[in-house]
Amino acid sequence: MKVLFADAVASDAESILVSAGISVDNRPGMETPEKMAALADCEGLVVRSATTVDAAMMDAAPSLRVIGRAGSGVDNIDVPAATERGILVMNAPGENTLSAAEHAWAMLMAMCRNIPAAHGKLSSGGWGKKGLMGVELHGKTIGVLGLGRIGREVASMAKAFGMVVLGYDPFLSPEIAKKMGIELSALEDIWPKVDFITLHTPLTDRTRHLLNPETFALCKAGVRVVNCARGGLIDESALLAALESGQCAGAALDVFESEPPAEDYPLRNHHRVVCTPHLGASTSEAQEKVAVRIAEQIAAYLNDGAVQNAVNMPSVGSEVAERLRPWQKLAGKLGVIQAHLLDGHITEIEVEVAGDLVELPQSALTSAVLQGLLGRLLSQRVNLVNAGAVAREHGYTLKEVQGQDADGYAGLLSVRLHSDHGEHLVQGAVFGEIFPKVVRIDSYYIETDAKGELLLCVNDDSPGRLAAVTSKIAELEINIADMALGRDKGQGTAMCALHLDDTLSDEGLEAVRLIEGFHWARVIRR
Repeated sequence: MKVLFADAVASDAESILVSAGISVDNRPGMETPEKMAALADCEGLVVRSATTVDAAMMDAAPSLRVIGRAGSGVDNIDVPAATERGILVMNAPGENTLSAAEHAWAMLMAMCRNIPAAHGKLSSGGWGKKGLMGVELHGKTIGVLGLGRIGREVASMAKAFGMVVLGYDPFLSPEIAKKMGIELSALEDIWPKVDFITLHTPLTDRTRHLLNPETFALCKAGVRVVNCARGGLIDESALLAALESGQCAGAALDVFESEPPAEDYPLRNHHRVVCTPHLGASTSEAQEKVAVRIAEQIAAYLNDGAVQNAVNMPSVGSEVAERLRPWQKLAGKLGVIQAHLLDGHITEIEVEVAGDLVELPQSALTSAVLQGLLGRLLSQRVNLVNAGAVAREHGYTLKEVQGQDADGYAGLLSVRLHSDHGEHLVQGAVFGEIFPKVVRIDSYYIETDAKGELLLCVNDDSPGRLAAVTSKIAELEINIADMALGRDKGQGTAMCALHLDDTLSDEGLEAVRLIEGFHWARVIRR
């Protein structure tokens, strides 16, 4: 067996594979045609971010079984193409956590003590303390927005410096936060209380421009901000205005909305800004860890078939996988719907199987539910292999139940999501062994395949409500592909599920919510 190292990785990685009886072709820096030729007889490929692994490269490697990314992001790998070709894709998540957290803290410290400006003054022949007055951290309050692996490390560092730590993460249980000494808070409670804000969330529609003119205005005057997570979390125009007005006393930036920033980028040379060129994971230790980790995983997979940190492969046999496929597709849909229905903090995730479904491995279905649910809620990649561990890491209670009543279906899959705001139930079934459909949402029996852009509404069960929403969608010049209806006579309410041919904007969704007699409306997207 042979593995190609297409990018430069730590030397220990090669030693690990060789000691496992696997030969290594270590040739970083090749052009794409050379890489494709070198892959002709390779079972494995190790890359960092420099190599793009597309379908054409995979097709040039008929023996390729595994692609290992020495790092966490797999944006440079065509994962669907790999899955289609039966190639396992694995990464090494979490190995750069400390480096990223330490860089964020170094940036915060440099900002607080004006270290870059002080160095610049001294190195240019100057002297003196004018304009270089710093601030202490001890006793100050910091808001850590996003409490994944990196956010938690930063929070731990803040505690060590004697700071009060407020944390925001809608997907972390309060019990876990309490154990870490973090006061879990809503954003509106954090803005006016903190002296520092450090961002560690993924970049999503919800978090884009998390810091903007409105939120800066809510902050304590003189707040200082750190962004070593994702460009786009801060509205950079709003940041510039806040820096100029003094509302923001300083910013430390390792990431930017556009990378590299333009030469005339106004924050680059601002006297209140410390910035670095996306160096969060750039330490020798982090690069060593990811290289060793990916080499160990590839050796275990090629020699023993063990699957670790895979992003595209469930751990089941081929025959069972064939039977599971439509059910896992359904399970993922149910998880996505629950992610959109969620209010508050998750306390328990319950997955119930009934009827013929009890014959299949329930853990595979639970993983698919979690992949749909947590993949929508968390910044890290969630897949069929790591979904359960990710849920446990975030303090969620998982419950698997085998039910007695399939409600007239051959098999029935139910997902109950418990939170501190209540409970939601979503059920689904597979028709004709290949067609997955949602059959119930909360108290509404409604049959939909939940594909594409799905507008879900609950309204008064009274004349004209359906006409009102369809008319509103027509006003927005969006075509309705199909619809499904359900009602709860006891509550006097009804649910409609409308499949739309085009994306419904936030403004359009708000217009639907404002229709008289409508209780709520949400868009479900895969």
